[in-house]
Amino acid sequence: MTESFRRSGEYPQGDQQQSAYSGQPYEQSHHQQNTSSVNPEWPPPPAYQPAAGPAPASHGGGAPTALLTEPVSSAPAAPRRRAKGPLALLAAVAIAAAAVGGGTAYAFQELTGNDTAAGSSTSTSVVPTSKKGTVAGVAEAVSPSIVEISATSNAGSSTGSGVVITTGGEIITNNHVISGASQIKVQLSNGKSYTASVVGTDSKKDLALIKLEDAPSGLAPATLGDSDAVKVGDEVVAIGSPEGLTGTVTSGIVSALDRDVTVSTDESQGQQQQQQGGGSGSQQWPFEFGGQEFNGDTGSSTTTYKALQTDASLNPGNSGGALIDMNGNIIGINSAMYSAATDSSSSSSAGSVGLGFAIPVNTVKADLASLRAGGSDS
Repeated sequence: MTESFRRSGEYPQGDQQQSAYSGQPYEQSHHQQNTSSVNPEWPPPPAYQPAAGPAPASHGGGAPTALLTEPVSSAPAAPRRRAKGPLALLAAVAIAAAAVGGGTAYAFQELTGNDTAAGSSTSTSVVPTSKKGTVAGVAEAVSPSIVEISATSNAGSSTGSGVVITTGGEIITNNHVISGASQIKVQLSNGKSYTASVVGTDSKKDLALIKLEDAPSGLAPATLGDSDAVKVGDEVVAIGSPEGLTGTVTSGIVSALDRDVTVSTDESQGQQQQQQGGGSGSQQWPFEFGGQEFNGDTGSSTTTYKALQTDASLNPGNSGGALIDMNGNIIGINSAMYSAATDSSSSSSAGSVGLGFAIPVNTVKADLASLRAGGSDS
């Protein structure tokens, strides 16, 4: 009967099931008594689901497995103890892995600074962890990437700002800052000045790319963020050179999105402003918003773009500078600001009234290849 069990791989029923365990005194006495019912607790269920396939005998006709041949008194307990061990170990390993994994992720996040301040536009942070979410932290991290630009033309000279975007000395600014310039000087945050040349311009987006000649080593390029992720109410910082005051830092919030701002594409309009301002100083480029003209006549040649609106204080000279989120990412290039005139006969400003506009940085990123190739005005 044992050989029959080995060949078929099936558990016999009734008397046959008892005889399958022959050779052990306990089973033999039960066989001799020809007990008609089988104790439902014996044999115990396996500690695991038996694998599909032939019985152990099919692997060469060997003896039955240890589960079938070990003494009755140890059969129920031993497999249960073996089952608990691996399951408990696996559970402990899973819990430990979850704890270590979470701790590792947190540690990695803190070490890399790859976390996001509330309301920020991207997950990248260039602000030191100890100063995260503060204006001071943003200013410390980004100020080395902001420059002052002095543009000289036949009409005089004007001052604007720019943002270093590569270690090789590429700088993004407004087209109107350098439009018509015969010479461009750039002053870095360390006070050193360099000559720059125009790489490409795009008057329809009011953007320009210039590059330092004999750029020094150690330039700190800014991190360009994601302006599509910006929300109304997000805190922002502006850095530029209003009225020639290099490295001025102001702060505020994003007041609105997708504002239609119209600017002049005629460089003569800017030259007229220079002449009215005495031939030097911070350039006030004419622009239109809400059906009104500001800073003079925009003329007949204009372009309109979607801008971020901010209440961060912007003044003439901030043009071309950076609008920055609280993680230190550039989200816009400041381009236009409303300044009420002190009187009807003067174009001089009376200071910021909290209406500033910036070109979204995603517009800048989309235009970079064209600017590096000379721009749409070439």
